[in-house]
Formats: sequence, C-alpha cells, structure tokens
Amino acid sequence: MKPTTPPPLSRRALLRLCVALPAAALLAPAAEAQNRRAPPAMAPAHEQADYILVLKAARRLILFRQGNAIREYRISMGDGANEGPKRFEGDGRTPEGLYTIDWRNPNSVSYLSLHISYPNEQDVAYAASHGRSAGGDIMIHGINNGWGFLGALQRSRDWTAGCIAVTNREIRQIWSLVPDGTPIELRA
Repeated sequence: MKPTTPPPLSRRALLRLCVALPAAALLAPAAEAQNRRAPPAMAPAHEQADYILVLKAARRLILFRQGNAIREYRISMGDGANEGPKRFEGDGRTPEGLYTIDWRNPNSVSYLSLHISYPNEQDVAYAASHGRSAGGDIMIHGINNGWGFLGALQRSRDWTAGCIAVTNREIRQIWSLVPDGTPIELRA
C-alpha cells in the first residue's frame, strides 16, 4: 500500500481553524497548567500493553495485550514520514522496524514522552556507511508544551522531526498503559 499525504485543509476547516486558534490561545494558560501536572500512575499490570504496533500509512498506533488490541490512536509523525524509514539525523522520517520503549521523560519539550530505542546497530551501520549520523531521540509524545490547546488539530499534518505524536490526553493514557521494555513495531 502506498502511503498518502493528508489532504489539504478545506476552506471550511481553515475558517474553523482561524476562529478556533484565537479562542484556544486564550485557554493556553490552562493547557500549560495541565503540562505541569504529575504524569499518571501506571495502570495495573493486567491492563498494561505488551506490544505496540504503528501503521505509518494508516496513521495509527495500536496497543495490544496478549494478542488483542486494547487501544487505538490516530497519530502524526515526522514531516518526511511518507518518504520511507528514518535513515539519517534530520531527515524528518519516522523509523520502521522492531524497537523497544526503553525510557520515559515526564519533563520533555512535548507533553510526556516515551523513548523508542532507535537507532539500533543496523540503523547506525547504515548511516555510518553513508558518512552520516542515524540520529536519535525518537519518541511517542503529546503536543509541544504551550500548544496543547490544539488537541486533535495537531493530526491535520505530520509535524514532528520523526517522532509519533498524539494528543496530551492520549499520551497520558499511553503513558499509564505502556511500561518500559514494551516492544514496538513500526510498519510502512
């Protein structure tokens, strides 16, 4: 299946955005207060995910437990996500392959973040063979701090530097359901 770019905003959607953004900006202090809240507690072990699947072309992140999907989220990714797997630092692409959630950051630039173990040895070797760095700091995260009021509007475009973005409410749920060590597979 060939990845597609999101469709351009319609005139109606653009008009809504022009009306909503100034109103939402007035609510930004409340959104910032949300960002200062402590991260959520982990869900009970019997509710936690044991596998994550990211379907890049479909713009979906799916949490699984014992082979059953337990949650699904619409996502935004790197602004070069449709151009294939991440190869080099700064290419704006989102990785493809098998990785692990290996640590979390409650104080990241974007609201909460779970680190994906990119780059692996193969990623580093490929980049090195081209005289480049593979990059790193690929995360699942919420919206950039100060912009949480955008909510689901953040999904209208791929905007990250290669990360996977969800709304702030969604990352709180993912944070609580995904323990460190959870395998993550990213497919084209």
